[in-house]
Amino acid sequence: MPAMWNRAMLAAACAVLVGACNTSDANDMAIPAQDGELVAAGEAIYQATCSSCHGSDLRGTDQGPSHLSAVYRPNHHSDAAFLLAIKVGVAEHHWRFGAMDPVPGLTDDDIAAVTAFVRDRQRTEGFEPYPP
Repeated sequence: MPAMWNRAMLAAACAVLVGACNTSDANDMAIPAQDGELVAAGEAIYQATCSSCHGSDLRGTDQGPSHLSAVYRPNHHSDAAFLLAIKVGVAEHHWRFGAMDPVPGLTDDDIAAVTAFVRDRQRTEGFEPYPP
């Protein structure tokens, strides 16, 4: 009986893990609500430092991609990826806009606010398909 119980528990655990790893559904990565003050601060910083390339509506421009693209889901580009991109830049890899240079003058707190703004918009507006 214990061996049968162990196999049943193992099968159940595998089913949970497989389900947790499935990232094909747009609703699978629920983004939590963000702090309103942080979002407001992040929007101001985003508009001043990011919107010229990524668009004031986050939908991109001819100089940079949309932050509402499914490629920017938290399971693919974590908040830490935003921090690193802003601090050290990014080599071209998903898009053909060229490399992104670091954004000078932003603190880690500024970047956290920008990320909260982006995540809030992703949560409320959803994601666009990738590739576009």
